[in-house]
Amino acid sequence: MDLSANLESMPTPTLQEQFGNIDIYLFDQILKGHIVPGMRILDAGCGYGRNLVYLLREGYEVFAADTNAEAVASVRALAPGLPESNFRVEAVEEMSFADGCADVVISNTVLHFAANDGHFEAMLAGSWSVLKPGGLFFCRLGSTIGMETQVELVHGRRYRSPDGSERYLVDAALLETLTERMGGEWAEPLKTTVVQGLRAMTTWVLRKKVG
Repeated sequence: MDLSANLESMPTPTLQEQFGNIDIYLFDQILKGHIVPGMRILDAGCGYGRNLVYLLREGYEVFAADTNAEAVASVRALAPGLPESNFRVEAVEEMSFADGCADVVISNTVLHFAANDGHFEAMLAGSWSVLKPGGLFFCRLGSTIGMETQVELVHGRRYRSPDGSERYLVDAALLETLTERMGGEWAEPLKTTVVQGLRAMTTWVLRKKVG
């Protein structure tokens, strides 16, 4: 049987089919070799799984949680070969996964939906607890970085951005304090994208210290 001929006759998947709508900064971590096959991935606040399409296609062991039952059902449908219990309808601050179970935790555009300081800290603690020592924490969240004079303080750390959104926004000083307090170390410097003066999104990538 000519396997090469069979492969040539198979339709080439489109980029969309291969990678879904993966966050470009998460894809960057894959390209850099920070996320490799054999790792256990936990998406804390997975939504409809846009960041999991490629990882599931490549056979990663994936876990995920979200409060939206319809979204979790959609993710389960993407992963028919994995146990349904890998995908749970849970808030990130109340996840029932074992502590230290994941090599990589993804928190993508989730934490800025915190209602207040206590909620933010609970969401962060829940996401951090499931990461094993030495593991990678990938987080994208709203910030005031580069937008300090353009956001309007509502209360606490909740701000209204020029795009009309009201979110819990962090700054560099807070992320530095949290990194030290949690026992993290920088995997990469902070990177912030300012979207046409409307909002700012920061990429925060840490390693969990061993010991």
